[in-house]
Amino acid sequence: MINIGLAGWGDHELGGSRGKLREYGAHFPVVEVDTSFYAIQPERNYMKWNQETPEGFGFIIKAYQGMTGHLRGANPFAGGIGEMFETFLQSIRPVQEAGKLKTVLFQYPPWFDCNKANVDVLRDARERMGDVPVALEFRHQSWFKEDMQEKTLTFMKREGWMHSICDEPQVGLGSVPTVLEVTHPDMTMVRFHGRNVSGWVQNNEANWRDVRYLYNYNQQELLEWKDWLLQLQEQTREVCVVFNNNSGGHAAGNAKQLMAMLGLDYEGLAPRQLDLF
Repeated sequence: MINIGLAGWGDHELGGSRGKLREYGAHFPVVEVDTSFYAIQPERNYMKWNQETPEGFGFIIKAYQGMTGHLRGANPFAGGIGEMFETFLQSIRPVQEAGKLKTVLFQYPPWFDCNKANVDVLRDARERMGDVPVALEFRHQSWFKEDMQEKTLTFMKREGWMHSICDEPQVGLGSVPTVLEVTHPDMTMVRFHGRNVSGWVQNNEANWRDVRYLYNYNQQELLEWKDWLLQLQEQTREVCVVFNNNSGGHAAGNAKQLMAMLGLDYEGLAPRQLDLF
């Protein structure tokens, strides 16, 4: 099974409306929640999102930035790491109970390199998440260097991490190659970040995030991924594909192109008011 969706639902024009989850659910069967990265969302938000999506819909929830080492400044939770994880787990409970949680995505920062201390960080995070499904995405090339790639993948399999495979610019240590390896039988993620090489490296401009994800995949690039996705599908129960190249409005169109290439026509979507094209 291959499920295709977008990173967030607020940046896209869908059926003539903008930023509405109900309309989004008429086009795609899965979405990545990125607001959870910036702040742990109140349970009522997840309850609302459950109500706005059809029964078979799925959420990929991004781990809070304090859980992945992105947080600038002091931990806002007085009880430390334990309270932070417990608060996050409590917040996503409505999605779990509704059977709509695909996975929690732990995306670690570009400075999170491959060393023993960081391996221990991963072990600790995995243990704290208990039986909640978790996906792991690296942003530092050292995890997939020739001598470490197999060890990294073996570790992920042993610890129960789903692999979040990246399509992103190759700009040195702060990016990872596309490693087409499954680490969990239930699910594998693929995230399309675009291939904007010049815009990938963070700079001091206020709009650097918009520049980074400004990219429109061409037909040949998507056709290559069609074959790769079919290969991955043979090794895992579900492949969840997320287009994150949303700053220029290309994500929805690219997702629809890939769906057409794969002949995907999802059942159980929300009623569609207007067609996308």
